[in-house]
Amino acid sequence: MAFSLSDIQVLRERTGVGMMDCKKALEATNGDIEKAVEYLREKGIATAAKKASRIAAEGIVDSYIHMGGKIGVLVEVNCETDFVARSDKFKEFVHDIALQIAAAKPEYVSIEDVPADVLEKERKILREQALNEPKPKPEAVIEKMIDGKIKKFYEENVLLEQKFVKNPDITVRELLATVISATGEKISIRRFVRYEMGEGLEKKKSNLAEEIQQMTQG
Repeated sequence: MAFSLSDIQVLRERTGVGMMDCKKALEATNGDIEKAVEYLREKGIATAAKKASRIAAEGIVDSYIHMGGKIGVLVEVNCETDFVARSDKFKEFVHDIALQIAAAKPEYVSIEDVPADVLEKERKILREQALNEPKPKPEAVIEKMIDGKIKKFYEENVLLEQKFVKNPDITVRELLATVISATGEKISIRRFVRYEMGEGLEKKKSNLAEEIQQMTQG
């Protein structure tokens, strides 16, 4: 059963869930709106959406150091109460997010955080690649290909869209939804920074033969 943009909008109005999650739910339920509503509830995404407007000003900043100091992460995750912030469930979640950032190297927290110019540049590159293929494709096919690759871009670069490293069967967004459901509070990943030792520095390139020659000449 196919579904349209209006079906996505109807599901969004009924659940308060974002467009991307509504689309995924309809894809998973073959376009059945009622089943899609249940799907979102079972995943905890609908519950998370209802709490999205609430204020989350508590929380913690956690760190994760990997490979003997080669990679370091700081992440801030917010919740509504200090009680939840001090709970083992919340602390475990925040630490898992820090581990995720260290391992998967996301650039942004959510799709909404991706700058418009970055997305426009990515689409332009993908379009040029499609147009330069030996066999020309119709515009509709090109657009569909670009949309598919943009989805892949999100899955690789956006934290909430990435597969959870400790359980690749779920995304980080779905993991977040389960924690929201378990705690009964709005929880949001506010910001993070990831450091990788030597990143961005030009490293000296050594030539063993030249070094030996210099030593013998000296």
